[in-house]
Amino acid sequence: MSSNYRNFRNSVPWLILFLEAVFIVPFYFLHSDDLAFISDFNPAFQDVSHMVVFGFGFFLTFLRRYGFSSTGFNLLIVVLGVQCSVLIEDLLILLLQKEDEGVPERITRAAVSVTAVVISTGAVLGKANPVQLILMTVVEIIVFHVSKWINNTFLQVSDSISMMHVHLFGAYFGLAVSSRFSEPSPRSEKNASTPKSDLLSVLGTLFLWVFWPSFNSILAMNKNKAIYNTYFALAVSAVTAFMLSVLTTKDGRFRMTHIRSAVLAAGVTVGSAAHCIEYPWIAMILGLLASVTTILGSYCLQRCFNPVLKIHDTSGVHFTFGLPAVLGALAQVVLLVIRNWTDLPRVDYLVLLHVGAYCQTISVALVTGFITGLILNFRLFKTTPVSKYFDDQFYWEAPRLAVGF
Repeated sequence: MSSNYRNFRNSVPWLILFLEAVFIVPFYFLHSDDLAFISDFNPAFQDVSHMVVFGFGFFLTFLRRYGFSSTGFNLLIVVLGVQCSVLIEDLLILLLQKEDEGVPERITRAAVSVTAVVISTGAVLGKANPVQLILMTVVEIIVFHVSKWINNTFLQVSDSISMMHVHLFGAYFGLAVSSRFSEPSPRSEKNASTPKSDLLSVLGTLFLWVFWPSFNSILAMNKNKAIYNTYFALAVSAVTAFMLSVLTTKDGRFRMTHIRSAVLAAGVTVGSAAHCIEYPWIAMILGLLASVTTILGSYCLQRCFNPVLKIHDTSGVHFTFGLPAVLGALAQVVLLVIRNWTDLPRVDYLVLLHVGAYCQTISVALVTGFITGLILNFRLFKTTPVSKYFDDQFYWEAPRLAVGF
């Protein structure tokens, strides 16, 4: 490898070794005799694992020369994030004297929690180096659990619902971190896709689409209702995505970026309310609105919002996950009012709590993400130069990468 490429031998291995030591020692004392897994639990956990590893791993491979990093670094942050999340859950059980739900439940919740980090990674994709990604993973997992604890303890939001704030938290944390990174040159050819990289990204989208009902239902009380509501919402979202893609392009052709983002929007939107939506047609309306929000939002954000705030959102997490999550928050509040409209004092109280929980989640994500972005850009963490953004060869030993993906 050329001397122009920075060597991470003195930082990445030792940082990973340190973190693994931090994880292994507490695990020795906290999990020495409780690793008896429930056989019926494995399929649901496998679905979520396929989603975060295969789904998001391939979903982020749309950059022409960043395929190795997209899939490789995604796996790295997932496995580190799950360990970190389980350890934090253990510490909360000890400190707050909470009821121990068992190892399978904690691992599943950890896999759901790490989704927030994977989403955030999409905003800084191609710009953050491995050291920065690892540190961002640890910080975000900790802060997400703190935010969830505030929602559970002070705002009395059920744990299963607050866990589904991962999309909201991950999107806005990632955007805040991204705002502290230098913007790439608009003339850079590496910040683009190829037919092959788009195809791999769509493969990841299909994985996510198939497993999203399991993701939304795995922590829900009424799993069956969550599954079919999520499926119907996703189906309408996909159909609407194809319709709007043709209507909004100048030449009347389908645009892959629209399909890749909008077909998943419904899964995000109904995440918090899928278990309590009474009729499928409500979920279908939310799916339609989610797809419209994503496609129209992509135009507004990319042309107006992001340039003004100087935010470069590499994979469009704001309109793929952020805006649909906000729509889902509004939908949940409306459904809450409809279900309890005969008891106005209770409605006011519940609406205040849920709106407060969403505002708290976004606020904590933005503030801590901004601070994290500032810290990650210290010279100590070897910030990637703008000229080396979106380039696998900066990190991977693969001579063929020099001529493109």
